[in-house]
Amino acid sequence: MGSVEKSEDEWRAILSPEQFHILRQKGTELKGTGHYDKFYEEGVYNCAGCGTPLYKSATKFDSGCGWPAFFEGLPGAINRSPDPDGRRTEITCAACGGHLGHVFKWDGKPVPTDERHCVNSVSIKFVPSPAPAVAPKCGSCSCGRR
Repeated sequence: MGSVEKSEDEWRAILSPEQFHILRQKGTELKGTGHYDKFYEEGVYNCAGCGTPLYKSATKFDSGCGWPAFFEGLPGAINRSPDPDGRRTEITCAACGGHLGHVFKWDGKPVPTDERHCVNSVSIKFVPSPAPAVAPKCGSCSCGRR
């Protein structure tokens, strides 16, 4: 487990019942019901449990699987471990151990890693990119240019 450690009661106090079920008890939201499945704004997806940045929006793609899909996580942000049955590989937040979903070999549309991180929307929280700063028009500041 990572650097964010809380008791079960502490997690229950800060997470919704659905977040607790998925992040702490390794549940899965129903296919096609997650808020971020068809969501494509620019920004970063953080762990809904501890706030650790996990994925950049540039790595998100439409896999058609019914859950948000990413082809890679941020370096060091995600741990992998084989499920006990050996059929899937679980992905968790490296900082708090929260269950994100599973990673699969991707054989659909080309993506740089040939992977599909199938993530529960409940496990992540989107943070939009800041709006780009707009330079003032000449003459509207004190730079002296006209």
